[in-house]
Amino acid sequence: MGVPPQLRALLLAVNTLLRKRRYHTALAVLKGFRNGAVLQDKLWAILQSTYTHSRNLAYFVFTYKGLCALQSHVQGKTYQVHSFLAAFIGGFLIFGDYNNINSQISMYLMSRTLYALCRLGVEKGYIPEPRWDPFPLVTATIWGLVLWLFEYHQSTLQPSLQSSMTYLYEESNVWHDISDFLIYNKRRSSK
Repeated sequence: MGVPPQLRALLLAVNTLLRKRRYHTALAVLKGFRNGAVLQDKLWAILQSTYTHSRNLAYFVFTYKGLCALQSHVQGKTYQVHSFLAAFIGGFLIFGDYNNINSQISMYLMSRTLYALCRLGVEKGYIPEPRWDPFPLVTATIWGLVLWLFEYHQSTLQPSLQSSMTYLYEESNVWHDISDFLIYNKRRSSK
């Protein structure tokens, strides 16, 4: 069964439009949006990552709570330093190996910790209370820095971030026809 001539004509017209250099920038913006919105076939990797993440957190909680209880038992009462020491040891033992999961968890915690330390600094009076909401300026600075690093110092970024940004900002500049403009991110190899 052949392709109807109307559909063939439409595909030809769309593919001709996609190849015109004149529309490349606007179409790259559209494809970049599409790349950000399309779900990839990464379900198995997500499930494995979720399992590793939850297992590591379970090991950490067990280690942390056990070491806190041990220190309190040995010293007869609980001190603030117990929390830090138990988490330090647990973090070293459970999250000390560099891998994608541990890296993501540590970066997440680092951003949350820096944010909390800033709030603590304001509470304690070490940092003056901001007169305006600093969030828009902070987030704009972060986005500006990460895209500058991606464009000019890509090797300094974590591999998974490099990969995501390559997918969103570089691969959206390349297409050959409607199949890799809308349906697939890259041209499918012919068998």
